[in-house]
Amino acid sequence: MSATTEDDRVAALAAMLLYCQGVDQLARTGVVPPGQLRSAMTALLSAAADEALALYRDGDALRAGLDLLEPLLRGERRADATQVLRYAVSVLHLQRRLLRDAATRNRIYAGIERAATQARLFSPTHDNVLANLAQCYQDTLGRYRFRIQVRGESGYLGQEAVAARVRCLLFAAIRAAVLWHQLGGRRWQLLLCRGPLLTRIRRLRSGF
Repeated sequence: MSATTEDDRVAALAAMLLYCQGVDQLARTGVVPPGQLRSAMTALLSAAADEALALYRDGDALRAGLDLLEPLLRGERRADATQVLRYAVSVLHLQRRLLRDAATRNRIYAGIERAATQARLFSPTHDNVLANLAQCYQDTLGRYRFRIQVRGESGYLGQEAVAARVRCLLFAAIRAAVLWHQLGGRRWQLLLCRGPLLTRIRRLRSGF
């Protein structure tokens, strides 16, 4: 496997964790950095995998994602990452379920395509675009028996705009997980191949 592919695989995994962190931040505080939301939505709406991966490898986003990924691979269990890790495990579970469900994938592609058309008229983070993506998530992944349980402040999660952003970031995290899998990423590698992954992370950091 080429070095570029390996870099993209790590970047996709780091992006998934970063978006899971965004879910946790939204659930606890009701806000998420606008730049992070825009990057996540632009990647989700990108029809080409290369476009999404380019966003994952953007300097600031990649650095933030690696800051989450590296300690986990080292076996460090930080209290502030507990919920992020739980969301990530759930995202990987849904990603595997989705890869076996062509009908749901087709509905998702159609919903994302409609939202992408709308985003070109407004912006990737326009309220209407986010609302449509959140509805697409509910109508597809939200119908699975297994659902991601988001924990946080009920006052924030009860707000329609916050709930929509949470679903959109979960959507973006699942898209990143799907790309990670398509690049050869597997869950067993996170246990058995930590050394090579950490080496790749150090090499990516050296490019900052």
